[in-house]
Amino acid sequence: MWDRVLNGLNWLLVANLFFVFASFGWFATAVVGRSLNVNLGLEIWYSLWTPVFQPAIGILMAGAIAIGVLRWVSNKLASLRSS
Repeated sequence: MWDRVLNGLNWLLVANLFFVFASFGWFATAVVGRSLNVNLGLEIWYSLWTPVFQPAIGILMAGAIAIGVLRWVSNKLASLRSS
């Protein structure tokens, strides 16, 4: 059961990672578009930075740390049970 929880969290983090990559791609494209005087939604991206993209990046970092700690605890408990 513990492995299913960790695998589910890993899946959610991977989905979040792709969301963060997609938002970075949008940002990079919009910055290039602005330099070419083409409106590709940079102002919209800026308006979504605080309520959407910052929490997504924070969840990604916190989740990576949490998964690492949970795996470490799981390995320690497994080694204690086997000895």
